[in-house]
Amino acid sequence: MPRPELVIFDCDGVLVDSETLVIEIERQMLAELGVAMTAEEINRRFTGRSDAAMHAELSRELGVDLGEEFSARRTERVWAAFDSSLRAVAGMPEVLAGLALPRCVASSSVPARIERSLTVTGLIDHFDGRLYSATMVQRGKPAPDLFLLAAERCGVEPGRCLVVEDSPYGVAGAVAAGMRAIGFTAAGHNLPDAAERLTAAGADLVVERASDLPACWS
Repeated sequence: MPRPELVIFDCDGVLVDSETLVIEIERQMLAELGVAMTAEEINRRFTGRSDAAMHAELSRELGVDLGEEFSARRTERVWAAFDSSLRAVAGMPEVLAGLALPRCVASSSVPARIERSLTVTGLIDHFDGRLYSATMVQRGKPAPDLFLLAAERCGVEPGRCLVVEDSPYGVAGAVAAGMRAIGFTAAGHNLPDAAERLTAAGADLVVERASDLPACWS
């Protein structure tokens, strides 16, 4: 592949080490509703997907109403956890500071969460407002819609984009959009078989440290 013209980063689990915090909050809140689900099960099933997709699936499957009240309480707890504990993924500030190529964010999270995550961790200024959320498209990951929107807004052909993703859903969406995908396993939530799952979803390669990323677009 020629040198990319745009690097598209997922947010949670790639730029910020948020997934462990969020998964534990979700586990606790589901337990409060009488739904026993392990952190690993939540991770495998829902990491990389939108909140709306998770809530809809669980509501259908378990007969549990995860409506606006659940979402509001979840957001309140997530904000508190982010403000006290959220950190950038190790090495990512240095990678972004040294990246000469255009870049953007394409995340399954809502816009307010993306902005808050990047602001708390000091990464927001690296993206010049190029923050794209699954709420902006009809279908979230693993559909290609969000990645295609990001490429269109940034004025770059899909085939000239490189995507950095931590979830198989995100990798599958990038591949479906005609983009090269790099699997990324540096964050704290990754499961023992994360590399295998990312490769099976279509990642060209999997990297374990942020410092390994620049070689992917040099």
